[in-house]
Amino acid sequence: MNKVAVIMGSKSDLPVMQDAIDILKEFKIEVEVDIVSAHRTPEKLFDFSKNAHSRGINVIIAGAGGAAHLPGMVASLSPLPVIGVPVKSSNSIDGWDSILSILQMPGGVPVATVALNGAKNAGILAAQIIGVSNEEVRKTIIDYKESLKIKVIESSKNLG
Repeated sequence: MNKVAVIMGSKSDLPVMQDAIDILKEFKIEVEVDIVSAHRTPEKLFDFSKNAHSRGINVIIAGAGGAAHLPGMVASLSPLPVIGVPVKSSNSIDGWDSILSILQMPGGVPVATVALNGAKNAGILAAQIIGVSNEEVRKTIIDYKESLKIKVIESSKNLG
């Protein structure tokens, strides 16, 4: 079974992170969703990060705003690939604090980082990672990308 964990620092991140949840469900990938705050629930963060792989999780998508330590802390503790989603929060500096906090990881602790509020791309990237070893998921991604191409071709026909 393929499973992706979508976690976030607070419930206020859910409207952004819902895009990852939705695309993963569209690709028929099981999704586990939780709130794991790096600053308010560090014990939960440690337990989640150290045990996600033993619970069948394949990829972790972690969304966070402000100081945005969640993706990096999870990556420091888990052997799984982590995709960070910088979230523009109410206390954010136009999202740059979140982007840089997730992007500027030290050597040895990689976090794949998508665009500000880019949860949909995080979901697609998680599916692509799973698709490396799962032919059914890979076929779904191929079909999805073909549908994107068709949409562009169709939209260009209606320009004149």
